[in-house]
Amino acid sequence: MATMDQCMTALKGILGDLAANPAAAGLDRSLSCRLTDLDQVVLGRLRSGSVRDLHAVDDSPGVPKADIRLTMASDDLVALTDGRLAFGPAWASGRVKLEAGLRDLLRLRKLL
Repeated sequence: MATMDQCMTALKGILGDLAANPAAAGLDRSLSCRLTDLDQVVLGRLRSGSVRDLHAVDDSPGVPKADIRLTMASDDLVALTDGRLAFGPAWASGRVKLEAGLRDLLRLRKLL
């Protein structure tokens, strides 16, 4: 199991790359990443080519629903960022879940 510090570093890297992609220009969306084995949710905002306000909260029913939501185990997050796990196969096998509106999913498809 990865630590919360490792997960925050991994998220900053992967989301930073996503935000810097020209296909993300003009996006202003709330983000969340639920880390199932740590019982934490990382919340943030994708805006103006960067990810802002990343912070972790305890996973509870009161956590606000983000526009773009990821769900995975902490080890899978770290593996995604260091290249040991590819997003497509992880998503297809259910190790990584991505939820968003149809328009966001179509746009994210270009980014992933």
